[in-house]
Amino acid sequence: MGTEKDIRPTQKPDRRGSNPDRSQHSSESQTAARSFIVTLIIMIGFWLIFSGKFDLFHLSLGLISCLLVAFFSSDLLFPSGLKPDFLSCWIRFAWYVPWLIYQVLLANLYLLRLSFHPRLMELIDPHIIEFDSRLESDISRTTFANSITLTPGTITVHVSVMGRFTVHCIDAHSGDPLPGEMERQIARVFKE
Repeated sequence: MGTEKDIRPTQKPDRRGSNPDRSQHSSESQTAARSFIVTLIIMIGFWLIFSGKFDLFHLSLGLISCLLVAFFSSDLLFPSGLKPDFLSCWIRFAWYVPWLIYQVLLANLYLLRLSFHPRLMELIDPHIIEFDSRLESDISRTTFANSITLTPGTITVHVSVMGRFTVHCIDAHSGDPLPGEMERQIARVFKE
C-alpha cells in the first residue's frame, strides 16, 4: 500500500495572480510599517523638542532610543493601524486644545472666586454625578475623561465600558455643563 498524502484545497489566485492570504499579509505589513514610521517621526520630534542637545553623540543616542521605542510601541500608539483621516484628526485635535485651555482658564477663575468667597463653606457642595456619553471609541472616551479631569473643579472617577461616566464635582456649578459642549467638541474631533 502506498502512503496517503494529506490533500488540502489550495487557495485560488485572485485576478492579479497572487494568493489572497499573501496580499492580506502584505497589506498588514504595510500598515505596520506606516505605524512604525509615524511613531518614529513623533518620537524624534518630541526628542528634539525636549532634549535640547544637538551634538552628534546625543543625536545618535536619541535616534537609537527613538528607533527602539517606535519598534516596541508603534502597535500601542496605533492599535488598529493608521486610519485614512489620521492627519485630519490630528488637525482637528490641534483646534480642540486651545478651546480646552480656555475652558481650563475659565474653571480656574471660577474656583479662584469660589475659594475667596466669604461664604466658602456654604458654596462648596462636593458631589458625584453620572451620565451616559454618546462617544463610542476608546480614544474619544479617554480624551473626554482626561479633559474633564484637567478642568479644575471636576475629576473623572470612573468610565464604564458602555460609556457611563462618574465624575466628582466640587459644586453644582462645576458639574452643570457635563457632558455638554466638551463632549460635542470631542465628538467633532473624532467624527463620532
